[in-house]
Amino acid sequence: MNDPTRTRNLRIRAALAVAAVTGLGATALTALPAAAAGEALTVQYRQSSTGGDQVEPWLKVVNTGASSVPLSQVKVRYYFKADAGASYTYACSWAVKGCANLTGTFGTLAHPTATADRYLEIGFTAGAGSLAPGADTGDMQLRFHRSNWQSLNQSDDYSFGPAQTTYANWSKVTATVGGVQVWGTAPAGNEPTPTPTDPTTPPTTPPPTGAALFDDFDYTGHTDPALVAHGWSVRSNSGGPGVPGATWAPENVTFAKDGTNSIMNLRTSTAGTGESTRHTEILTRASKFKDGTYAARVRFSDAPLSGPDGDHLVQTFFTINDLKAPMADDYAEYDFEYLPNGGWGEPANILYTTSWETYRPDPWEAVNQHSESRTSHDGWHDLVLTIDGNAIVYYVDGREFGRHDARYLPERPMSINFNQWLIDLAGQTSTAPRAYDQKVDYVLYVKDQVLTPAQVAAKIGAYRSAGTTFEDGVPAAQ
Repeated sequence: MNDPTRTRNLRIRAALAVAAVTGLGATALTALPAAAAGEALTVQYRQSSTGGDQVEPWLKVVNTGASSVPLSQVKVRYYFKADAGASYTYACSWAVKGCANLTGTFGTLAHPTATADRYLEIGFTAGAGSLAPGADTGDMQLRFHRSNWQSLNQSDDYSFGPAQTTYANWSKVTATVGGVQVWGTAPAGNEPTPTPTDPTTPPTTPPPTGAALFDDFDYTGHTDPALVAHGWSVRSNSGGPGVPGATWAPENVTFAKDGTNSIMNLRTSTAGTGESTRHTEILTRASKFKDGTYAARVRFSDAPLSGPDGDHLVQTFFTINDLKAPMADDYAEYDFEYLPNGGWGEPANILYTTSWETYRPDPWEAVNQHSESRTSHDGWHDLVLTIDGNAIVYYVDGREFGRHDARYLPERPMSINFNQWLIDLAGQTSTAPRAYDQKVDYVLYVKDQVLTPAQVAAKIGAYRSAGTTFEDGVPAAQ
C-alpha cells in the first residue's frame, strides 16, 4: 500500500463478465515467448530541455510496417544513469493520444553500464488505439524528475541527446511489441526478454489446476464465525496508514446480497477530524501466498455516499509481508491502489500498481517499480496480478496494465488484503460527515500457476455454477 513517489507516514499493517466456459487450464509458470508478427516501428526523439531539475524526453512512435499495431502491446524504454540514492517521478505534460492513455514505469537494468542502470518504460492503455501503417502517435511530451526535486545529471544518461532539438529516429530508445524488440539498441547486455503478446489466449496443453483460495464473501457480518474459520481477520487495532488518530472499524466491514450474489463492503467515514475518521481493512491471517495468480473484482467509488467530496482516499487490493528491518531485502508488496481524488501530490484520480523490493521509513527511501493511469476508475473492475519466476504482471479488465521486473519478485510468502483509508484531511477540510464505499465481489488465488484474465473469469464461473462459495486448498507456508 505504498505510493511510489510519496513521503508518507509510517504505516502499520497486520502483516470480463464471468465466462460460461469450463475446462480452461492455467498457463504454466514458464511461458513461451510470442514473436511479433512482422511489426515494424521506429521511435523518434527530441529533448525539450537540458535543465538540471528534470529530464524531458519527447517521443513519437511511428509504424513503418505493413500492418496495424495495437498500442497496448507497445513498450518504449528511455535509459538513464540514476543519481545515487534517488527515486524518480514520471509525468506526462501533453500527448496527442492523451496523457491518460500513457503509463510510465521505472525499472532497474539487470546489467548496469556506465551510462545506464535504470529506465523509464512508456506503455499505452487500450484507449490509445492502434497505429495504422505509416501513422505515428504524435507528440508525447514526457518528463521525469527526482522525487524530492533535487538537481540531477543528464550528461551520463544513455538515451540523452543534448543536440537532438528536433524529432528524428533515435536508436538509443528501444521499442517492443508484445515483448519482442523491434527498434533500437539497449545498453549492452540488457536486451528486453520476450513475453507473451496475448493474455487472453489459453495454452495449448493446460497443466493441472493448482491449489486455490476462493471466497465469494457469503457472510452475515464481521462477527460471523465462518469469516474467522475461513482465515480472515477484520482489523480493529490502531495505527497507520493514514490520518493520525483514526480508528479501524470492524463494524464497517459488511456483507449483503446483490441478487443471488454476495458482496463485501468496506466503508470509510470522517467528519474532518482524526477522532471522527473510521478506516477499514480485512486480511488473511495466514501469510502463505507467493507465486501464482491473484484476482479480485472490486468496485471503486469516485464520490461519497453523501456529504462533501474531495477526500484523499485510497481504495486497495494488495498482497504483502512484514518489513523485518529498514531496507530488508526479503520484504514484498504488490498493490492495486486507486485514489479517486488524488493525494500524494496528485491533483486528481489515479490508479497505481506498485511492486516493492523494500523501503526505509525514516529517512524515507523506497525501492519499487510502478505503473499508473490518470483517469477515473469509478465502478466495477476485474483486477488480476500474476507472479512467476520472471515478472510481476498487473491486469485491469482483461488488459495488461503494468509489467514489472524480476528484481521485485517475492522471497517470502504474503497475506492477501483489502483496505480503504484516508491519506490525510487536506483534500476536504469540511467537518460535515461523509462516507465512502469500496465493494468486493470475490477473491481468488491459484498457487504456482499463471492464469490469463479469461481463465480467471472461467474459473470464477465454474465455482459459481457449482454453488461453491469458499475453497481453501492452499497449504500453510513452509
